[in-house]
Amino acid sequence: MILTWLGHSCVLLEGSRKVLIDPFIPELPLPTTPDIVAVTHAHADHLGVTTRLGVKTVAMNEIARYLKGRGVPAEPMNIGGTIEVDGVGFTMTMATHSSWLEEAGPGMYGGVAAGFIIRMDGRVIYHAGDTGLFGDMRLIGEMYAPDVALLPIGGRYTMGPREAMMAVEFIGAPVVIPIHYNTNPLIMQDAEEFRRIIERTTDLKVIILAPGEPYQFS
Repeated sequence: MILTWLGHSCVLLEGSRKVLIDPFIPELPLPTTPDIVAVTHAHADHLGVTTRLGVKTVAMNEIARYLKGRGVPAEPMNIGGTIEVDGVGFTMTMATHSSWLEEAGPGMYGGVAAGFIIRMDGRVIYHAGDTGLFGDMRLIGEMYAPDVALLPIGGRYTMGPREAMMAVEFIGAPVVIPIHYNTNPLIMQDAEEFRRIIERTTDLKVIILAPGEPYQFS
């Protein structure tokens, strides 16, 4: 499987299926048409071009209802649920964040924010979505044993590096990839410092990707 960070929180997984998570792509053209889209919450910098893509979309119930009304074949879920779409497993995890459908005119309630455990081709990926640190990240690590954890480090709207360092310890994924940082002046962070501290104090590996750069699973 190949994982490509497309900037902000947008990640493309390419294996037996192409799964695009949070398709807001601030810096790059979309490199491929995905088979499945997964949306962690309704904010515009995560819902992105979901409506325009019009492909199978896994999302919180309220977001899925909105998308279905616009012709998108959406699969509704809620926290703790698990579904399979075209051989790809999705488990929706909690996240501590808000959610508002900003593209719906004056806006509307988008349910609660979430993260995803995604299983494909024998790999387990945890995309935390927008979230603060919470203690049940330990349970996510214990129950699902992700191979890779995609964690926000931007601060202000999500946890910052200090909180993400503890999240890394809670989850225990052998590979950590920081997301949701340096896309605007309010969430600027030094990812290299984050990497140095994690790798100096744990056996875990931090992969810092440039937008559009792939990570090949070994």
